[in-house]
Amino acid sequence: MTPSVEKPAEITEENIRRLVDAFYVCVRADSVLGPIFERAIPGDWQPHLEKMYAFWSSVMLTSGRYKGNPVVKHMVIPGMTPELFTRWLALFDAACRELFDDAVSAAFRGKAERIAESLKLALFYRPDRPWPPEPASATETTLR
Repeated sequence: MTPSVEKPAEITEENIRRLVDAFYVCVRADSVLGPIFERAIPGDWQPHLEKMYAFWSSVMLTSGRYKGNPVVKHMVIPGMTPELFTRWLALFDAACRELFDDAVSAAFRGKAERIAESLKLALFYRPDRPWPPEPASATETTLR
């Protein structure tokens, strides 16, 4: 019998890097999100990864390392739809569950869900339209 590998039970800078790296491997391989990210981040991904390490460090460890405006960054991405956040969250959730114990995974996912909702509101909410918006199609919200 092979002993099970114990998953990390704490949030550290190293664990944040592991999550960001693993998550973006999945994003880049994803049939829907991959092309969108490739258009938004052509070439060297390391600067984006460094920003994401700082972002999640600020979110999870209150380090204050992230200096940026995610709403402005996402506003200029062609093809952004609210449904993409569902897909993003599913991949993020899978990466968290793979890497961390239940408590750490839940902490990351809880923050990610609030961030995704905030971004969706900032990017897509209009007082004259129903919220949440209706999905364009059911297939856009599921993982293939």
